[in-house]
Amino acid sequence: MKTNIIVIGIGQSLRGDDGAGLRAVSQWRETFQETAGRHEVRVETLELPGLELLGYLDNMDAAVLVDAVQSSALPGSLSRFSLEEVLSFTQDSQSAHGWGVAETLQLGQTLYPSLAKCRLILIGLAGKNFEMGARLSAEVEAALPNAAKMIQHEVSRLLENPAKDI
Repeated sequence: MKTNIIVIGIGQSLRGDDGAGLRAVSQWRETFQETAGRHEVRVETLELPGLELLGYLDNMDAAVLVDAVQSSALPGSLSRFSLEEVLSFTQDSQSAHGWGVAETLQLGQTLYPSLAKCRLILIGLAGKNFEMGARLSAEVEAALPNAAKMIQHEVSRLLENPAKDI
């Protein structure tokens, strides 16, 4: 059974650690070219996708989203969230964007019935500095290789076990 998987890095490259999702997905694509280049895998990086994110998820079997998160975790820490966990995010634990991934996915379940079949994972990188014009913090920069490995693990698992729960 062919599984259509999308890997999406989300963030703002000009806002410090908010660009972590973009950079992690780019690093994964470079490090794991064979997996990223498979015909059933689509790779995107989106700055401020908002509701546009829903169009990228429509008709996909699985999605791995990578985004910076604001949390009490140490900067550079990696977390894995299921769709149910993402939908339960509060204002205090959402993505670093104003209109967060959780709110977008909640609305998307109403607007795009096909999203119900999309198995979704969010890999969150805890950020430290989200100021305009800042660079990635040293902690987030150091976490990028592990984030790329985590993306690879999730995509490989989805490719090997397309029907299993996430």
